Amino acid sequence: MSLAPRVVLVHRRTELSELIARHGTRGQAEFFLRTRGRDLAEVTAADAAVRAALAAAGAAIPLDWRRGEVERADLDRFLFTPEDVVVVVGQDGLIANVAKYLDGQPVIGVAPGAPGVLVKHPVEAVADLVRSTADVEHRTMAELTADDGQRLLALNEIYLGHAGHQTARYRLGVGGGRAERQASSGILVGTGTGATGWCGSVWRERRSGLPLPAPGEARLVWFVREAWPSPTTGTTRTEGELTRAPLTVEVESDRLVAFGDGLEADTVTLTRGQTATFAPAAKTVRLVR
Repeated sequence: MSLAPRVVLVHRRTELSELIARHGTRGQAEFFLRTRGRDLAEVTAADAAVRAALAAAGAAIPLDWRRGEVERADLDRFLFTPEDVVVVVGQDGLIANVAKYLDGQPVIGVAPGAPGVLVKHPVEAVADLVRSTADVEHRTMAELTADDGQRLLALNEIYLGHAGHQTARYRLGVGGGRAERQASSGILVGTGTGATGWCGSVWRERRSGLPLPAPGEARLVWFVREAWPSPTTGTTRTEGELTRAPLTVEVESDRLVAFGDGLEADTVTLTRGQTATFAPAAKTVRLVR
C-alpha cells in the first residue's frame, strides 16, 4: 500500500516574532520600532497576513493526506521525501532557501500579500494546486563541487570569496584553458532566476554585454568582483557564461568560503590548494505554474 502524498508547509519567522524574541515583549518591540520611525501596526499586520495564509494553506490540504511544516531556520535538519508537495508561504527568497534541499519535488509559491516572481499564487489556489502539480516550470540551479566532495547548490547565485570580505586570491580557469591568477573581492556565479538580483546588479553596473540567461535556461553567468592587476595577478577574465565547460577556481588564500542565495550560515570552506568547480546543476527546481 502506497503512502498518501505529504504537503510540507515552508515558512519563516515573521518580523514580529523575531522582534519579540530579541526584545522580550511586544511593548519593547514597539519602542524599538518607534526609535526608527516605524509603527508596530505595520509589523503586526504583516504577521497576521502570514499566519492567516498559513492557516488557509493548511486547511486546503486534503484530509486523507499527510502534512508537515518547517521553518527556514530548520531546513537543513528537515527530511523531505520524494512524494512531498512543497508549499512555500512567504517571499521569493524563501523558495531559493528551500530549493537546495529538494530533489524534484513540486514547489508551490504562495504569497501572503502582493505576489512576487516565484511566490505568485494566492492562498485560495492551494486546494487545486496540490492536487494537480504536473504543470511546472524548471528553474536551473548553480552547483559548486569541491575536490574534497563538498557540494553547494543555489537557485540564485553562489558567492566565493574571503569570509571577512578581504582580498581573495586564486587561479581561475574556464573549460580547461590556461588559468589566470587573480586578486579580487570574490566571484559570483548566477542563474537565470538570480539574473534579476545580485548578478543583475553587477551586470548593470559594469554595463556588461554578456547576455543574461533566462530562468529555465541551462546556462550560468559568472562575474569577478573588483579584480585588480598587479605584477602577479591579472584581470583579463572577469566575466563569462557556463554551459558545457565548467569554471574552476584553485584557492591561493589560506581560507575562502562559498555560500548560496545569501545564506552565509550555510557555507563550504576551501583552503589553500583546493579546487572548486562551478557548473549548472543536474537537478532543477520544479516550480508549479
